[in-house]
Order: sequence, then structure tokens, then C-alpha cells
Amino acid sequence: MKVLIVVDMQNDFVTDALGTAEAVAIVPAVVERVREAQKTGERIFFTRDTHESVYLQTQEGQKLPVEHCLRGSKGWEIVPQLKALSEAPGVTVLDKPTFGSTVLGETLRALDAEEGIEAITLIGLCTDICVISNALLAKAFLPEVPIRVEAACCAGVTPASHENALAAMKVCQIEVL
Repeated sequence: MKVLIVVDMQNDFVTDALGTAEAVAIVPAVVERVREAQKTGERIFFTRDTHESVYLQTQEGQKLPVEHCLRGSKGWEIVPQLKALSEAPGVTVLDKPTFGSTVLGETLRALDAEEGIEAITLIGLCTDICVISNALLAKAFLPEVPIRVEAACCAGVTPASHENALAAMKVCQIEVL
């Protein structure tokens, strides 16, 4: 089985608190990639950055003092173009309180033990924070499963940091498509 992980395609990262033009630009490609995964039978996971009202008191909140992805807020929701796709039968949405999700890693390891994973592909936001964190976690949990990142379906905080993250992932034996 192949797995597609759609990382943090939420309003706050696309059009709201931390949105960028680059994030807006990838939305159509991400929608198309998720539809393709549905047609080919890939197992689809969406991650959702999830913070509580005490966000500004956390280490992350002190280093990035911009409230975003507060549980239940509009900014926390998956972007409208992907919302219905994230709610489709068989799709799993995982809330994560930080950049990388150990729950995702454990879920992937269990899925691999049960059914066998032939490849994991990641797309979404932000290449240089949450995509790279989850790609490296997937690599750590399943070192023999090919991990891939589709660059055209990702955007970073800046174009330069996007490219830096892609280069770093290549060095860690993550295939950049």
C-alpha cells in the first residue's frame, strides 16, 4: 500500500495568520494530488496543527508569538478546497500539538506491520517546519520504507527556506520529487 500525508493545509497557514502567496499557490496542486490518491487507492492522512488557548505560554508560542491553529477556530480548519476531501471515508485526520507527530509515526509503523507500506509521500505546509519534521519522523519509524516529498505540492515560510528544507531532506535519504 502507498500512503499520502497531507501536512497542515489549514486556513492559518494558507490565507490567515501565517499565510503566504506560496501557500495559496500550491492549493490546486494539493487538491489534485489528493484526488489522484483517492483514485489510486492510496491511504490518506491529513495532519492538523493544533494549539490550545495557552499557546503563547508554550516554548513554540514564545519563539513564534503569533496565535494560530487554535483548536476549533476558523484558522485551525482545513482549507475549504480540501475540507470535503479530508472528511472522505477512509481518510484519517490527526491533530498534532507540535511540528512532528509521534502519533503519526506510531500509526504508520502499525499500518506497515499490518498491511505493509511500499512508500510514503508527504505534501503540504510548511516544507521547512512541519513537512520536514514529519518526513524525518516517518524515516525514523520506518527506515526501510521509501519516504518522498513532492516539492510542487509544498511551500515553506519563504522560498529560500523551502529550498533549504528540500536539500536537507535529500541528504537524509528522503526522495524529493
